[in-house]
Amino acid sequence: MLVAAAVCPCPPLLVPEVAAGAAAELETLRAACDEALAALVAARPELVVVVGTGPEAEVWTEGGAGSFHRYGVPLVVRLPVGGVEGPELAPSLTVGAWLLERAGVKLPTHACAVPADAPTDRMLGLGQGLAQLADRVALLVMGDGSACRSLKAPGYLDERAEGFDAALAEALGSADLSALAALEPGLAAELKAEGRAPWQVLAGAAEGAGLTARLGYRDAPYGVGYVVASWN
Repeated sequence: MLVAAAVCPCPPLLVPEVAAGAAAELETLRAACDEALAALVAARPELVVVVGTGPEAEVWTEGGAGSFHRYGVPLVVRLPVGGVEGPELAPSLTVGAWLLERAGVKLPTHACAVPADAPTDRMLGLGQGLAQLADRVALLVMGDGSACRSLKAPGYLDERAEGFDAALAEALGSADLSALAALEPGLAAELKAEGRAPWQVLAGAAEGAGLTARLGYRDAPYGVGYVVASWN
C-alpha cells in the first residue's frame, strides 16, 4: 500500500556540483525537496520506488548507479541498497538517487523508468502494481512541468504553459487523482512536460490510499515549471 510520496523535479542543476556558480539560484528548490524527502522517510516505508522518465521502460530492483559525467562533473550516485550491476540509471532517476543519498536514506529502493509518451492507462496500472510491492510503499516521483514558460525556455514561450503548470500544481498540492489521470499526453508533449507519465504512475499508486498532500514549491526558473509536493 502507498503510505507516502515525494514529488520533485529533476533538473541536473539541482545538483550543486553541476550548477557550479549558479548553485545558489536553486537553493530554495533544494530545501523544498529535502523537506519532501524527510516527510517520506517519516512515514516509515518498507520500500521506496523512484519513478521518472527514461528513453525506454526499465526497472532496477537490485540496486543501480548513475553519474553526472555527461555534464562534466565526476560525480556518481547509487540507489541506497543493492549493487551497481546492470544499466546506468536514467538521468531523472540519477537525480532521484542523488536526493536519496543527500537525505541519508538507507531503505530498500527500486527504480522505474517510463517513457515520456507512455499511455495513461498503462501508467495508472503500473502505479497500482507498485503500490502492492510491500505493505508500506513510498514513491519518489521525479518530473518537470512545462518547458515553455518564457522566451528563453528550452521550448520557447507557449501561452498554454502557465495554465498547465497552475493546474498541475493544484492537482499535486491537493492529491487530486482524477486531475492527474486526466493530464493529456499530447498537450504535455507539446509543452515538453516530461513528468506527465510519472505523475500518472503516482495517481494509480495512490488510488484508495487516502493520502493528503502539501505543496512545498512552485516556480518556473529558467522557464521550466518545477513543483515539489509531499503526500502522506
